[in-house]
Amino acid sequence: MAQFDLNDDGVVVIIGSGAGGGTLGNELAQRGARVVILEAGGRHEIEDFINDEWASFTQLAWADTRTTGGSWRVARDFPNLPAWIVKAVGGTTTHWAGASLRFTAHEFQARTQYGAIAGANLLDWPITLAELEPYYAQAEDRMGVTGTNGIPRLPGNNNYKVLAAGARKLGYKEFHTGNMAINSEPRAERTSCHQLGFCFQGCKMGAKWSTLYTEIPAGEATGRLEVRPNSMAIRIEHDAQGRASGVVYADAEGRQQRQRARLVAVAGNSIESPRLLLNSASARFPDGLANSSGQVGRNYMRHTTGSVYAVFEKPVHMYRGTTMAGIVRDEAAHDPKRGFAGGYELETLSLGLPFLAAFLDPGAWGRGFTSALDSYDHMAGLWIVGEDMPQAENRVTLDPRVKDRHGMPVASVHFDDHANDTAMRRHAYGQGRALYEAVGATRSFETTPYPSTHNLGTNRMSASPRDGVVDKWGKAHDLPNLYVSDGSQFTSGAACNPTLTIVALAIRQAEHIAGRMARGEV
Repeated sequence: MAQFDLNDDGVVVIIGSGAGGGTLGNELAQRGARVVILEAGGRHEIEDFINDEWASFTQLAWADTRTTGGSWRVARDFPNLPAWIVKAVGGTTTHWAGASLRFTAHEFQARTQYGAIAGANLLDWPITLAELEPYYAQAEDRMGVTGTNGIPRLPGNNNYKVLAAGARKLGYKEFHTGNMAINSEPRAERTSCHQLGFCFQGCKMGAKWSTLYTEIPAGEATGRLEVRPNSMAIRIEHDAQGRASGVVYADAEGRQQRQRARLVAVAGNSIESPRLLLNSASARFPDGLANSSGQVGRNYMRHTTGSVYAVFEKPVHMYRGTTMAGIVRDEAAHDPKRGFAGGYELETLSLGLPFLAAFLDPGAWGRGFTSALDSYDHMAGLWIVGEDMPQAENRVTLDPRVKDRHGMPVASVHFDDHANDTAMRRHAYGQGRALYEAVGATRSFETTPYPSTHNLGTNRMSASPRDGVVDKWGKAHDLPNLYVSDGSQFTSGAACNPTLTIVALAIRQAEHIAGRMARGEV
């Protein structure tokens, strides 16, 4: 495998190895670039995954200290865990459910389509669906997304069959077992899904796409990609001309190293990426790198979420088969007659019993709560994924008091629901309950949002440098060779899971960067 010198200033340094960073690293290596990926976590291969929720959480989760503020319930129930993301090679592509959906055209034009909404910091993306469609197609083929490229969809488990029966009763038309980056048949030298039911704990079959065992090994095979696990980025440095020149990181022993760079791409997720840019402040960039607009860290989105679980007279065994086994898309359209802008989707969701106990009603006790757990095998569940409104004060900042073990301020995440988010969630709860009641539910439960798994915004794309952090290619407005390559570049969130869009943007960005490198621009 490749191993590059710390003083080699011809390498591209990518911070993070998930959907954005892992894909970008492979794409650039395939195009002839020499690439170093710095990953804060360790490397756990397929055989290392643990099919136990709490043990898996301990193995994979980003559990470093963070602080939380705002009125969202997460700040009260999980103040040190505003987000459930992975700290390991492959990033959150080891933990994700696999849902891979495209934005629709109107979702790239939120400001134009929804108008001026009080309290929302809406902005149109500087790209359109038409521009991204060829890269969506490449991403779907690369990831093996079911329902695309002639790939059959996965079979429906009992959780999906309940969802589908209820959807049919409500008159919904667009529901199916999803567009999933999980092999429904052997493909790309990976086996098909065995329906083991432990999708969040790392796929033991390797059927679910993850950069850990797809993009990263492919890039390493070129001899031009080096992945350095247990390498926590501390700050990005720049030269006298204002060009990113290297990354200082702490290695596995806590020693600080400096990797020089031709170009730097930040792909550490929507919490750690703005934290790193803010922690990289200098005399030339006193407010943090790429932050002349003051937008770094702002406009944090996590999707309007929540869950509905229902108990039935007969067993459902929702935990058998894929975790996210189906979707209803009828509510994803923008229909302001419902009392809110944007839309949402209903996706099957099955939590294991320990996680369900933690999240069903945090802190609850008593017969009502325990009887719900007693009914676990008779339960079906769904998750709401809706487009939340970007707000300037929903943001990631540096905590003024709390520091990590390297002496750097930790991320502090502030979030308040917008009135539009609240109205959307209320509507979705009602539809979820109605769906289950239509097929005989005897009892239903609404859960508040869990710690975030869809973390978006905070370094958003914008046509004008005053409105955002990066341009239509993910390049920082303020630096010629600094890029953002994760979900933090999202201008708005859309009513769908974000991973496919992150991968499509990374493929497109790699093409752009390779072109600039070939022309000697960077």
